Amino acid sequence: MTSDQEPNCGAENETSDGLKTYGAVLQALRDDANLTQEEFAPLVQYSVHYIAKIEQGKRFPPRDLPQRLEPVLGRLAAKVLKAAARSLNRKRGLAAWFQQWAALEEEALTLYAYECRAIPGLLQPESYVRALCERQLPPYSPQQIDERVAARLERQGVLAERPHCAFSFVIEESLLLRHLGGTGVTRQIIDHLLEVGRRNNVDIQVMPLRQEDHAGSDGQLYLAGVRENRWFGYTEGHRSSSLITEPGEVSTLLQRYSRLRSQALDSRATVSLLERMRGAL
Repeated sequence: MTSDQEPNCGAENETSDGLKTYGAVLQALRDDANLTQEEFAPLVQYSVHYIAKIEQGKRFPPRDLPQRLEPVLGRLAAKVLKAAARSLNRKRGLAAWFQQWAALEEEALTLYAYECRAIPGLLQPESYVRALCERQLPPYSPQQIDERVAARLERQGVLAERPHCAFSFVIEESLLLRHLGGTGVTRQIIDHLLEVGRRNNVDIQVMPLRQEDHAGSDGQLYLAGVRENRWFGYTEGHRSSSLITEPGEVSTLLQRYSRLRSQALDSRATVSLLERMRGAL
């Protein structure tokens, strides 16, 4: 659930040599054990889709994958995979940060997002993704735009693939009033928000344009809760991003997000506002 402002639009598609090597090693170990992806994935407690993306070099693998793999494929296989992971540690960078967050999205039990810059990537209809990419500087080629749009839409699969994950989004009303891409795109955004918001595990709240008490003055933030009650944060700026792991810093972000939820319109009021905005277009 990243903010999806550039330069990370489509970062999942930017596979490094290290990620490709890691994926190839994982696939070789799995094949050697005569396990299909469908057989292997539940044994390490990940989805088939997630394992496939790791093997393709399109997802940054979770740190505990070698640990989970050891009871399935053995100690030697776990050591080999740990060795392959060292190439990833030497190549940390902007794209790697994003792929770490993308991995957390697929592992998370809870995902929170507050956005004041653009509609969260997991909630963007295709027309809005394309409008964002077409307005980037320096400009993308048509092929680059198509690749980034495809990558964004593919990542949105976590909403359907993780029905037991609790998703929460707080979105500034100003993002809908901006009409980025035109009235038609805004209409599709609102329709999409109303549709996705009907899912039992998705909570969408709009932050009113006028709000004297506002805990989001430092900008957008993303949070992921995983097993064993561990939490991670993620933030982005212009051509920079950061995965936040220090417990004290993550606790601060959780406090801010909790306050943001209390300050935003509740789900019913949000639906009412979206329907009125849709009717006024």
